[in-house]
Amino acid sequence: MNIHTLTRELNVPNDSKIVMLVADGLGGLPMQPGGLTELETAKTPNLDALATRGAQGRSIPVCPGISPGSGPGHLGLFGYDPMEYLIGRGALEATGIGFQLQDGDVAVRCNFCTLDGDGNIADRRAGRISSEDSFPLANRLNEIELSEGELFVQPVKEHRFVVVFRAAGLGGSLDDTDPQRTGVPPLAPTGDDPASQKTAKLAAEFIEKAQLVLADQPAANGLTMRGFAARPALPSFHDVYGLKAAAIAVYPMYKGLASLVGMDVVGDPKTLDEQVDLLTSLWNDYDFFFIHFKYTDSTGEDGDFDGKVGRIEQLDAVMPRIEGLSPDVLIVTGDHSTPAFLSAHSWHAVPTLLVSDCCRTDEHQAFGETQCRSGELGQFEAKYLMPLALANAKRMTKFGA
Repeated sequence: MNIHTLTRELNVPNDSKIVMLVADGLGGLPMQPGGLTELETAKTPNLDALATRGAQGRSIPVCPGISPGSGPGHLGLFGYDPMEYLIGRGALEATGIGFQLQDGDVAVRCNFCTLDGDGNIADRRAGRISSEDSFPLANRLNEIELSEGELFVQPVKEHRFVVVFRAAGLGGSLDDTDPQRTGVPPLAPTGDDPASQKTAKLAAEFIEKAQLVLADQPAANGLTMRGFAARPALPSFHDVYGLKAAAIAVYPMYKGLASLVGMDVVGDPKTLDEQVDLLTSLWNDYDFFFIHFKYTDSTGEDGDFDGKVGRIEQLDAVMPRIEGLSPDVLIVTGDHSTPAFLSAHSWHAVPTLLVSDCCRTDEHQAFGETQCRSGELGQFEAKYLMPLALANAKRMTKFGA
């Protein structure tokens, strides 16, 4: 019996409300031995107040030592074992902008990048080009015609765009072309099996033609590809938990992931305040709310310790509005750690805070990595966070006689 079978069998419907606030890349590291992490440095009076009546712990997104991408990190939080359910970033990005993937389509998330005179990557994100500048470029790329099949190029946000290849017999098992570092050229697309090699051939043709289109651009004169994928088959969130769920996110990828597990993607918020406005307006319509906050991750990836501290403080400032709705269960966590010290996703356990009227509180008076190490929740696999949420919401009966 797997965990989803168990949650289906033990489900007890009620009118409780669960809020899961995911600060992307929340976990961090000190910049020097013995120092404080970003979360510990930030002034977070509201989160600290919640910690006095909640339980803390540390979640492992995939397994010890593995640094997860955002897809596996969020799947774990939603209770889907990321080792069992594999979703490529391309499928997340495409569904996140509302593109309807068909069986056999292969989607890939792309970045505009800056290439130097030798064809090496000088900036992996083209200086984080604005959406205003990048959208027309994506639309120009959408005019490219390939020797076989159909091509769809859709803008996403800033330096990101999506490419979907549609032809008979395509596979989605390809290596990324992004080498994840500067000073080297993009990698060539390569497939791991005959069907994926066919996709790689189309991808190489697209890249070659795209380079000609982008050649005159000062910053976005190249591109990289990450996360080739077809549409996955996932059991629905409502089916496995009995919850009507709403996803309140700004970035398309996280909308896409929520959509793939069957959540309703609601509204089109641009700011954290607008996300909380949506939460408030939809409070009576849903049982479960997933709120995604991106900027704790992007500042960590930029190596901006102070910037990440500031974003955590921004998150803390909206907590009274969320708490004022009186959720039965309030969870604050991250999908993975993104320490500014490493400027990358990492394998470190993620700080997690759970507040309910029946949680076993611990002695801690603040929310941070140090407190989480000895908190009541202990260290656990992220895929068990949803059963904990259901239990604290009194939505599960006992197992066995």
